[in-house]
Amino acid sequence: MSLTCGIVGLPNVGKSTLFNCLTAAKAEAANYPFCTIDPNVGVVNVPDERLDALAKIVHPERIVPAVVSFVDIAGLVKGASLGEGLGNKFLSHIREANAICHMVRCFDDSNIVHVEGGIDPLRDIEIIETELILKDCDTLEKQLHKAQKNARGNDKLAKKQAVFFEALLNHLNLGQLARTFQFDKNDEELVASLNELHLITMKPTLFIANVSEEGLKEDNEHVKKVKEFAAKRHDEVVKICAKIEEELKDLSPEDRKAFLADLHLESAGLDRVIKKAYALLDLCTFLTAGVKEVRAWTFKKGSRAPQAAGVIHSDFERGFIKAEVIAFDDYLKYNGEASAKAAGKMRTEGKEYVVQDGDVIHFRFNV
Repeated sequence: MSLTCGIVGLPNVGKSTLFNCLTAAKAEAANYPFCTIDPNVGVVNVPDERLDALAKIVHPERIVPAVVSFVDIAGLVKGASLGEGLGNKFLSHIREANAICHMVRCFDDSNIVHVEGGIDPLRDIEIIETELILKDCDTLEKQLHKAQKNARGNDKLAKKQAVFFEALLNHLNLGQLARTFQFDKNDEELVASLNELHLITMKPTLFIANVSEEGLKEDNEHVKKVKEFAAKRHDEVVKICAKIEEELKDLSPEDRKAFLADLHLESAGLDRVIKKAYALLDLCTFLTAGVKEVRAWTFKKGSRAPQAAGVIHSDFERGFIKAEVIAFDDYLKYNGEASAKAAGKMRTEGKEYVVQDGDVIHFRFNV
């Protein structure tokens, strides 16, 4: 599986600048609204130092990291769901995303125009979320009409859906996100019906607070407000400085490391965004190591061995026999599979084994 994040926010908050830095893409960044007129999709590698450590032992032909897709959506404004600005055409591009990265401007700069006339991150968040809710209302109204029509016959599921969709629509009309709607999560039919809608406000949100260089050192009042708001909803916040990220993207690894050290930062904004997004979605990584390749695979936390094997190929899950597992630290300590096995650090695990982040695994299967 791979992670897809949709980047949303008002115009001129730094979305396209960040996107360019994350993906080295050429998305146009300019000081006026709607400079992004098409959704920009970029796929970036997930930074993982464990891959390089394994490669020094195995000497593979190639290293294949996990990847994250970022979808940069044109700046939204009030009325986007009704066609204002570039309209809801672009909202549809994030329906398939796993998470929303909501970028908020948290710095003052008179040289960069704010579409609403001044810096107020909570107002900006409300504007964007209102448009996302209205887009979901539009989606839900169509499905409610369809369910009500089918319910006139003897379609029991349609009748249940009609009641469910109407209650959810009322919830959205109160300005509430779909993910806060309370219903029976054990009802598989309702869960499936909800999942099929791909509602935008069902997705977990990661707020990206775009700050000045000074703002990286200490939270300003704008960032404090965003963090307080996010904490109440159990959402995550990452602070980045898009301007600094832009300076970092063209540097060599050595120069990047020195630049970050001068700023007293342990990692670049990309690393922090990806780590937070992984945590938000309960995602982990297992590793495979061989002479052909050393590779990282993304899986859902709590997955058992057959389901993790299915990330590689459906045949691995279907014909799962066993998993030969070495903890990453043991793999390094004993300098590879053979010595780890000789030291009794390779475990043979069956179908009930819950895969751990950093496990180095070789799956045995037969189809």
